[in-house]
Amino acid sequence: MPSLDLRGIQKSFSSTPVLDDVSLTLEAREFIAFLGPSGSGKSTLLRIIAGLETADKGEVWLEGRRIDQLPPGERGVAMVFQHYALYPHMSVRENMAFGLRNARVAKGEIERRIAEAAKVLEIEPLLDRKPAEMSGGQRQRVAIGRALVKEPKLFLLDEPLSNLDAALRLRTRVELAQLKRRVDAAVIMVTHDQAEAMTLADRIVVMNDRRIQQVGRPMEIYSRPANTFVAQFVGSPAMTLLPAEMVDGGDHATLRLGDGSLVETRIGRDALQQSNGLRVGVRPEAVRVGGKATTKGKVELVERLGERTLIYARLSDGRPITAEDEGTSAVKIGDDVPLKIDGTAAHIFDADGTGYHQADA
Repeated sequence: MPSLDLRGIQKSFSSTPVLDDVSLTLEAREFIAFLGPSGSGKSTLLRIIAGLETADKGEVWLEGRRIDQLPPGERGVAMVFQHYALYPHMSVRENMAFGLRNARVAKGEIERRIAEAAKVLEIEPLLDRKPAEMSGGQRQRVAIGRALVKEPKLFLLDEPLSNLDAALRLRTRVELAQLKRRVDAAVIMVTHDQAEAMTLADRIVVMNDRRIQQVGRPMEIYSRPANTFVAQFVGSPAMTLLPAEMVDGGDHATLRLGDGSLVETRIGRDALQQSNGLRVGVRPEAVRVGGKATTKGKVELVERLGERTLIYARLSDGRPITAEDEGTSAVKIGDDVPLKIDGTAAHIFDADGTGYHQADA
């Protein structure tokens, strides 16, 4: 039985549509990330699952029971908000116990749950502190603990790391990765940070323009993007997209770029539904400086990252392209550099933005 089943969710605020026919199934104990830009509908969808918003159409089912008609407290769902929402006058222990007391859980059971959650989250020394006496990362763990003691069937995390600084964000990300192995429930996390989604999620749900654009495992999303939005949203730096036209001959598609250079792909010519308005997509690691060059570009920016160097260049037809070089690269701004495009790693997108990849051949 699936853990969560969303069926045809639609939502508008006044005359502005926010979600359009969203359907999704989560498996038991699966960790899902809703990934997308601001305004894509991901937080609204999370709030509909939690019962904080009401869908205009559609159904929400949790472990075989329809819950969208139930009040939030009866859904078996626990939500961790972006802004902690801890009671400042209460200790950590009191914050974690508050919801359970309102639900009239026995005192001994409350103490057991708090002790177990504090052990899992390693916040046992903090139980008698107030929120003001703790760091942001500690407060976030308390917020997660307050959800954990409810023993929900589904955890909802709304941008849980966005208020933390870079170092603390990385450390808390590791803690969340460890936590998901200990929790006997499905988890949905909303984020606009692809590194969080790629690191933590079993599957990523990429959202944009009110709809789900693609659902898949992290490397599937990265290596086989369904369309140009996913291709450019997932991956840093973004995938380069270059207008191209098909060249006759051969079983695999060969495309000519705007500067006249050819890219020989491993995508079957017959797999393409149309031959007009095509674009070639290449990630930086598929474009190397030097070697048997496919084309050349004028360097506009050199980004040195230690183990590798990113080269931002412009082709002779004015199109930008991002390439990768060794960490010790001697390339400088203004250089004309040879670029070798690995056609076996190239993607093709048609005029509608639909993606074709080597595995489609």
